[in-house]
Amino acid sequence: MSTVDKIEVEKFSKLASDWWNPNGKFKPLHLFNPTRIKFIKEKLVDYFGLNPKAQEPLKKINILDIGCGGGLLCEPLKRLGATVTGIDASKNNIKVAKFHAKEMNLNINYIKCSPENLKFKNKFNVILNMEVVEHVSNVDLFIQNCSTLIEKNGIMFVATINKNLKSYLYAILGAEYILRWLPIGTHDWEKFLTPQELEIIAIRNNFTMDEIVGMKFNLFSKKWLESTDASVNYISTFSKN
Repeated sequence: MSTVDKIEVEKFSKLASDWWNPNGKFKPLHLFNPTRIKFIKEKLVDYFGLNPKAQEPLKKINILDIGCGGGLLCEPLKRLGATVTGIDASKNNIKVAKFHAKEMNLNINYIKCSPENLKFKNKFNVILNMEVVEHVSNVDLFIQNCSTLIEKNGIMFVATINKNLKSYLYAILGAEYILRWLPIGTHDWEKFLTPQELEIIAIRNNFTMDEIVGMKFNLFSKKWLESTDASVNYISTFSKN
């Protein structure tokens, strides 16, 4: 059974050529990226006991980025020394990611596939599911597939949007209809997950909740910041049992 939502894949495939335009349709992700990278780097350094001052602090870490899009996360993580594999169900996204990585002279393994179809001899230390679970057809099966790809004591990051009235007002009405940060229809509120719902699914698939961190956008500074408020955007980390 596939976790790919074909409608969602088609939606983002049409936007593929715009991935690396910082002022284009993916501007919100470009603004979000520095905060995401900082959080991931600091978490991995602490979790695996790495040297934060090293030129390539993530050198021994093998990362799988699921739903990698055009490679916005893969490239900076590769520059931090990690071995990076990016997968995406969209052929167009993978083409864009490969082309841009080649331009940047970065060796990143990009594959067009979904997690249930990925075959690797060795399991990954880290799995990234950043802004992905709200776009798959079956979250439980998706996390189950992730569980088979990550090594024992590995860490999984899941960034998504909480499910409540505030998230509907901010992430859909505000971001899509009023501020027009995102194309209308980018998100489906029915697919949002509360941290509690996500944790239940993760536990069922041999993960243990490690941390929940909220992410808030400051309208004045135009920057994303870590927050104790997880009522809209949040990142959860899980360790593999």
